Amino acid sequence: MSLLGGIRPPIAILSVLLLALAGVTALTLGHVDRDRVPDAVLTSQQHFAEDGAIGLRASIDESVTDLTRTASLFSAADPVSPDAVLDKIGNVYQKWMGTAVVEIKSGKLLAARGENVPLTAVDLNTLKGKSGLAPRMVKLENGETRLLALALLSWDGESQKLLVASSSLRFPGISLGKFRSIAVVNQDAQILSSDGLTPPEQAGTDFLKKEAKADRKQLRSFAKIAAKKSQQNWITSKEPGSGGFKGVSGSLTGDRYFGDRSVAGYAALSSPEAGKETVATGLGLTVVAMVKVAEDPAGPASTAYGLLAAGALLLIGGLTVALLLGTVQRPLIRLFLESRRLSRGDVTRPVTVPRFGEAARIGRALERIRRQLNGEEAQPEQGAAKRGKFGARTLIGVSAVLLLVWCGPLMLLLNRAGDTVVVPQQIVNDQRERTDTLSDRVRRALNEGHADLVSVSTLMSESTKRSAMTEVLERTVAQHLRYEALYVVDGDGKVLAQAGGDLKSANGKAPATEPIRLLDKNAKEPSVVGTAPISGMDGAAVVGEFRIDFMNSLLKRPGLGQIRVVDADRKIIAGNTGYFAFAGLPNARLDGLVAGSRQKVGIAARPSGVLYRDGDEIQVAAAAPFSGGGAAKDLGWSVVSYQPASGLEIPEYSLQNRTVLAGLLGITAAAACLGWLHIIVVRPLRALADQAEALADGDRRTVLYPRHHDEVGAVIRSLELLRQQLAEARKRDGAKTLAGRN
Repeated sequence: MSLLGGIRPPIAILSVLLLALAGVTALTLGHVDRDRVPDAVLTSQQHFAEDGAIGLRASIDESVTDLTRTASLFSAADPVSPDAVLDKIGNVYQKWMGTAVVEIKSGKLLAARGENVPLTAVDLNTLKGKSGLAPRMVKLENGETRLLALALLSWDGESQKLLVASSSLRFPGISLGKFRSIAVVNQDAQILSSDGLTPPEQAGTDFLKKEAKADRKQLRSFAKIAAKKSQQNWITSKEPGSGGFKGVSGSLTGDRYFGDRSVAGYAALSSPEAGKETVATGLGLTVVAMVKVAEDPAGPASTAYGLLAAGALLLIGGLTVALLLGTVQRPLIRLFLESRRLSRGDVTRPVTVPRFGEAARIGRALERIRRQLNGEEAQPEQGAAKRGKFGARTLIGVSAVLLLVWCGPLMLLLNRAGDTVVVPQQIVNDQRERTDTLSDRVRRALNEGHADLVSVSTLMSESTKRSAMTEVLERTVAQHLRYEALYVVDGDGKVLAQAGGDLKSANGKAPATEPIRLLDKNAKEPSVVGTAPISGMDGAAVVGEFRIDFMNSLLKRPGLGQIRVVDADRKIIAGNTGYFAFAGLPNARLDGLVAGSRQKVGIAARPSGVLYRDGDEIQVAAAAPFSGGGAAKDLGWSVVSYQPASGLEIPEYSLQNRTVLAGLLGITAAAACLGWLHIIVVRPLRALADQAEALADGDRRTVLYPRHHDEVGAVIRSLELLRQQLAEARKRDGAKTLAGRN
């Protein structure tokens, strides 16, 4: 018999699979360990740290790029004084804490703005090296850390000058909310900067002082662990196929302090493109975000349900296997033995006929063939007795129904989370704060884009040649992927120079006065345009068309569900997933949430987070309007995010998912093994029954040949031998009759 064919393998494999599924059910549905802090909260802290790492990396890279590009634009124009350079930089960008211009040859400080720049950390003799202009971190006497960015100013006929800008390692626009702290850690686990921690000396009571000291101690502990974990390879540190953040990240659980548990997320600064290192990623920095959360008061889950479900599966599975063994496998094997006995000439003993199904039909046919071999004439069997009421297909169907009795309730009825699921408040808080951080990130990106336009416009005047304008525009487009196209337009709407793709906003009219605006809302694709006037050119301006894909890419953050940027009329402009441009939000509740978040609380609007319950459907949503200064402040846009709570790692939903998974595994095992049994055994068995009855009815001409080397094939081979014996017996009887007549 074939090892993989026949009736034994599918039944045996079904038995093994059901036994394994019973074990899995007992272990998963009866899992007694219930974490006091849900996995959803820990995952949210990991995503929060990733947001901080992305924001810090983008800020550092943007700072270095802006300084380098600004220096190159100054170097390409006519020489200006160092004071003029710093004044223009200060007017366009407000991101640096201090700037300075130094003559490289003499080391003389030519100009300075803002706080004192630690120039002693820059060795002017090593600037020509490969990493001579690389950014560097410097620790000040007061313990704070500054990041120095360097760029060269070069004009013909003048000595080279070094442009230096210092910035802190604080996070740009990240929303911490209450009770959260965040820190930047280097590879030696030293905290370079932190935010959100209350200094012990500022605490009002002794209890608050102890709490502040405990928080600092816990953050230092988290920093040591995070710095060590950040050294590993980010690919091997994540689950296969997890995707998302392209760097080392994770979550940590700390000590308990007066009923609250300290948890943290960490994330190393990493490039947005795998394998491509940026200026910031080469600094070896890690972001650690810590918050205190209330523990789940629920006790350990009972093991009774898992054990009961596993026991029920063993009972039903054993009954199913017994049914298949007793009504399908054993009768078929008995037929194989009986047919082989008859083919070998043992026709004295009657055939043992099974009670029902195709096996009974084949058994009756074998008995008739046995009698024919003993000299009895072939008589067609009556139709009423020919076919039984129940066949092998019915038995397979009964087996499927038995297994469905166990699988169906698990998939559809049992362990439903329902509308009483407890969603931790920290999840709602994190949804709100992360959405606010994302809103600030989009706003800052638009402000940065407009600042670049202003920087370009300051280098142009009435005397600037069009070829020089085009060169500056092309260099800017190449350095910043946020622009779809750049062009210079005069006061009459005539395009003087352009770079990038086709122009959408050039309409022959004078440039708009708004710094950033949204074009036609009836277009198929949103188009955001920034405008920076050129001084002294009678209404001329530099215009930049932003890539909508650039805005979409800013929104691709895991753990927030669907994210949309909406305008003042709550029409969709950008999103992290597919959307229709200028369509409305999915429901009125989100419209109300966005409208409510735009209401000023005090002097500014505040982000809002809410948990919606509609029967069994629970949704976490948040909205954050643009707040803060810059060119984008008057747009009136908001960022809204929403996701179903069923997608979170909350114990009730996890138990529901595991229950459904157990039912699906049972259905899959039943469908695979019973389907295999039907194709390999039942269908050939039905055909065999027809062939055996035809042979017993007197058909001696149809040659029978096996299609598979299994039990059914063995019976067919025996029937073919019996057919040949019957044919030979007929020939002998015919010869005797003819001889008697003669």
